Amino acid sequence: MARNWPVGTRPAVLRGWDPPATPYGPGHRGVDLAAADGAPVRAVAAGRVSFAGRVAGRGVVSVELTGTGEPPLRTTYEPVRATVHKGDRVVAGQVLGTAEAAGSHCTACLHWGLLRGNTYLDPLTLLPPWLLSAGPSRLLPVLGVPLPGERPTREGTRSTGHGR
Repeated sequence: MARNWPVGTRPAVLRGWDPPATPYGPGHRGVDLAAADGAPVRAVAAGRVSFAGRVAGRGVVSVELTGTGEPPLRTTYEPVRATVHKGDRVVAGQVLGTAEAAGSHCTACLHWGLLRGNTYLDPLTLLPPWLLSAGPSRLLPVLGVPLPGERPTREGTRSTGHGR
């Protein structure tokens, strides 16, 4: 579904999702991503802005994601200085606003959340595995497996078949 991070290209995850054991229990209902004040905050998937305003002194943007069932999945972003308005349609990667330095639970971060109805989910599940990996795959040698054209010997050394 999502094909981009809400901030940067591969932001550091400063704090991961830690769901509460009970509806009102302690936990972390989203992920905190490293984001400097003024960094563009982008929609991770297409949808409709369901909220853009201030909550408890912090800017918040929520986007209901298109084609995600009933009730639809909803992403949240805070603290954000919104440039979109309630009802706006957005596409994946579209700027919703900019990260703002506000008295959030972390500094220099964007709190990114995901909900279905009133149930919090891990927002990182929206991203494909290749976007979560630290870099390209690397092939490593497999010990004990002969290279093409070689055959194993009883001593465990390789022979090329040329009498050596």
